[in-house]
Amino acid sequence: MGNETLMRKILDYGSRADPYPLYTELRKTPVCRQEDGSYTVSTYPELLALLHDPRLTSTHAEEEAAAGGQFPPAFIGMDPPEHDRVRSLAMRQFGPPHSPRLIEELRPSLETTVNGLIDAFPDGGELDLVDSFAYPFPVTAICRLLGVPHEDEPRFREWADALVASIDPRPGEDPSIRMQEGIETRKELAFYINELIDSGRSDTNGMLTRLARDHEAEGGPLSRLELVVTSVLLLIAGHETTVNLISNGMLTLLRRPDLFERLRREPEMAPRLVEELLRFEPPVQIIPRRGALTDIEIGGVTIPEGSVVALMLASGNRDPQRFRDPDHFDPDRSDIEHLGFGSGIHSCFGAPLARLEGQIALVELVRRLDNPRLLQDPPPYRSSAVLRGPRHLPVAFDGLRP
Repeated sequence: MGNETLMRKILDYGSRADPYPLYTELRKTPVCRQEDGSYTVSTYPELLALLHDPRLTSTHAEEEAAAGGQFPPAFIGMDPPEHDRVRSLAMRQFGPPHSPRLIEELRPSLETTVNGLIDAFPDGGELDLVDSFAYPFPVTAICRLLGVPHEDEPRFREWADALVASIDPRPGEDPSIRMQEGIETRKELAFYINELIDSGRSDTNGMLTRLARDHEAEGGPLSRLELVVTSVLLLIAGHETTVNLISNGMLTLLRRPDLFERLRREPEMAPRLVEELLRFEPPVQIIPRRGALTDIEIGGVTIPEGSVVALMLASGNRDPQRFRDPDHFDPDRSDIEHLGFGSGIHSCFGAPLARLEGQIALVELVRRLDNPRLLQDPPPYRSSAVLRGPRHLPVAFDGLRP
């Protein structure tokens, strides 16, 4: 099978349930030119090198303008030095060294949210773990992080729905309609955030207020437009990837009853299990568009200046050059240096929060669901090959534990 055919099959919805045999074939040509002139990179050493290579640009401003967007790209779509300025200002309010305990201090709130969602399950029967749990949990967490008033959380869920749909239209839908709806949603969210900050209704300890008032940082504070765009990034990236992490995690555990029972007995293994999950079933499978600023020689191939490069992260995570027995799920492995959160200057901004959400969610679901089992395997998947995860995860269970 030619590499062009392989890529078409990877992107085809029919391969969504199990793209990994296709990645195995793709790795036979680690750096490969496609028929449209773009390049795919699919092996771990080459992927890691390019994720740290300043000759590969992440700027998408021209594409966003051409698509009718009225907002600049978030910092994941910027290159240094502007990327470094905006990301560092956001990170001051999100993690070390300036906010070293922020994520851990969210733990009680996250645990309360998780158990509140589980308490709302029927005491036995059937439900969709995506709609009933994996989808609402991250939205609530992001609202608390940003300092959104509790009564406004339903509006954020509606915006999250619209923004995710704009980048992941369902099969048969016109993507241009969804894209326009996404632009309109960004406008609504921008007006809301402006009003929330100006009115003083946001939690003074929330990220929105702290980002807007951070006058101590060099180059700060963020402009109002930068603050809006960063909030949209948190809402989309922080939500959708965590939905996939949780739903992929439960699917993986329900397929492996021995590990399910082990996690119930040994909840302390959750951090290792989540790291292996990020390697084995990464929520972000592909970085579809990076650009070569100059000729780049890698893997014995020269990628010409101006070429579009797709980084196949999920393929690298199953590369036998880097991981022993890579198609085996093993939370005890010692070599879990995965690409599930990317690497380099664009490594996932929200990784610490996503890790904690995944750990708490899986531990509590395993602890409290009595005899859960899959009703459909494989389940129906989202349309996106980039943000890959179950669209629904129907399960049956006998009851709830306290």
